Amino acid sequence: KWCCPPGRRMQSSRLGPSPPRLLTEEEYRLQGEVETRRALEELRSFCQSPNFSAWTAVSRIQSPKRFAEFVAGAPHVTPGEVSVHEREFGLESLFINEQLFEEEEDEEEMGNSDSFAG
Repeated sequence: KWCCPPGRRMQSSRLGPSPPRLLTEEEYRLQGEVETRRALEELRSFCQSPNFSAWTAVSRIQSPKRFAEFVAGAPHVTPGEVSVHEREFGLESLFINEQLFEEEEDEEEMGNSDSFAG
């Protein structure tokens, strides 16, 4: 207490907590993968427990065979689903989006320069 003047303690408490550090895109992707794997393992474990009503679950889902394969350890997505996801959200889609935004910006700049000419 003797090393910190009372005014300084009050000032730092008024500022409030510092904002959390934002994740980089790579950290975000990695955290998503880790948490998804953990949650899928937790789901698998629960589905294999005696507290789980398999008949109730199977009666409510569209693809009971696929669900049973998942519980037994198969991946939760098919290779086709992975491919579609990569097309929509992977590097290929980022490249296409970049090109689209560049084209839109070029068109806007051309439109603005036309209005100044003349």
